[in-house]
Amino acid sequence: MAGGMAIQADTKDYGGKITMFVLMTCLVAATGGLIFGYDLGISGGVTSMDVFLEKFFPSVYKKMQDDTGKTNQYCKFDSQLLTSFTSSLYIAALVASFAASITTRIFGRKVSMLTGGIIFLVGSALNGAATNVTMLILGRILLGIGVGYANQSVPVYLSEMAPAKLRGALNMGFQLAITIGILAANLVNYGTAKIKGGYGWRVSLALAAVPAIIMTVGAIFLPDTPNSLLERGHQEKAKTMLQKIRGNQEVEEEFQDLLEASEAAKKIEHPWRNILKPRYRPQLIMSIMIPFFQQFTGINVIMFYAPVLFKTIGFGDDAALMSAVITGLVNMFATFVSIGTVDRVGRRMLFLEGGIQMLICQILVGVILGIKFGVEGVGSMSKSSSYLVLFLICAYVAAFAWSWGPLGWLVPSEIFPLEIRSAGQAINVSVNMFFTFIIAQAFLTMLCHMKFGLFFFFGGFVLIMTLFIFFFLPETKNVPIEEMNNIWKKHWFWGKYIPDDAIIGVHHTSAKVSDY
Repeated sequence: MAGGMAIQADTKDYGGKITMFVLMTCLVAATGGLIFGYDLGISGGVTSMDVFLEKFFPSVYKKMQDDTGKTNQYCKFDSQLLTSFTSSLYIAALVASFAASITTRIFGRKVSMLTGGIIFLVGSALNGAATNVTMLILGRILLGIGVGYANQSVPVYLSEMAPAKLRGALNMGFQLAITIGILAANLVNYGTAKIKGGYGWRVSLALAAVPAIIMTVGAIFLPDTPNSLLERGHQEKAKTMLQKIRGNQEVEEEFQDLLEASEAAKKIEHPWRNILKPRYRPQLIMSIMIPFFQQFTGINVIMFYAPVLFKTIGFGDDAALMSAVITGLVNMFATFVSIGTVDRVGRRMLFLEGGIQMLICQILVGVILGIKFGVEGVGSMSKSSSYLVLFLICAYVAAFAWSWGPLGWLVPSEIFPLEIRSAGQAINVSVNMFFTFIIAQAFLTMLCHMKFGLFFFFGGFVLIMTLFIFFFLPETKNVPIEEMNNIWKKHWFWGKYIPDDAIIGVHHTSAKVSDY
């Protein structure tokens, strides 16, 4: 079938109002993204501070002080110990996401958020007080457990609370919080780098406690979702909560569909075994491929190491940190574009446009670095060339921020049926964290050995992922979360995997969605 061809999928419009209650709960829940964002932004900043490098990573500091012009610019930061500091968080988050899926299913989404916030708080205190590399990495591991719990529970919570017509925009509150966290971290790094006395890095790391406190306190006051309440047998509470979040007493039709989904879910004793069945193949493939591709856009290379990268291509210390602030601002404001358009133009359009824009920017950055530094990595860059690279990186970040950034969390969180939703989200988070770990661990070595070719490497993946979305992802905008199987059933490739009994709440009224 041709890409973009429209078909009729049987989905319902349950009606209901957009209530202040649901907006506030989603806003509070989305703050769970702050801890992840702050951490993404803070680690690259402190690892570009000389006083931090001198104390914990003296070999890197020595290379940075070599101004003979003979040092390979691509290899200055190549240190496995340094990358272990950054990437240990992500392997911890990977493992924690599986524990979080059990917590989320048995105790509810809010308990997972609360747990994540508390553990992240302890980790931030340990990092701020660190006196050696062991304390630093132990603190990072605790931060990782907190991130694993938050990233497992928050996107699912938002998708379950939001009405279908606004699910995309409200779920993207999570990505917006991530971008705010990154920007806040960049601003903090810029400020703390100027602190005299050499303890600025401690302030940067310890201030991770602020987003942790916001998330923890917020989680205490959050209600649980109707889906989670039904999953745990609280039928009346679930119906009352559904009426409250929809602002309407007439929720019987939606409640019956949720109840039907919940009854089906209770028959599944082993969600981890069941998720491997053919009927869940489309969702399983997406929960693996989307987070895999999200990391291989190369975005975390920019976010972890933006100050390091800008320092490498010729910006000074302050300029490198300020350039990271600029990319952080672009990241945040571009996310608003996605929030405003995702439920109108759809997920596919944003994925495809963002992919094309990222690909163009990566190729151009690779070409410029290749011309200026060559294969040897020795050379310098003029101010005009440095600013051009900064502009291209900002254009790349903007494209990511309205496509793969938010949609990489939104789409996997909205496509799973209730019976395997916690397991599915755990796979999504663990795959995301595993490849974040791989990229974080390998990037500085890859930059050293692949040099400017690294940007072509990620550009190749962006081309592949854009084609993958074009052919294999159906449009999910405005489709009620418990009726998502309807669009998989209609898809040219995935339809054969979805049995007729998997279609919930089939209705005579049709809603137009895109075939792909």
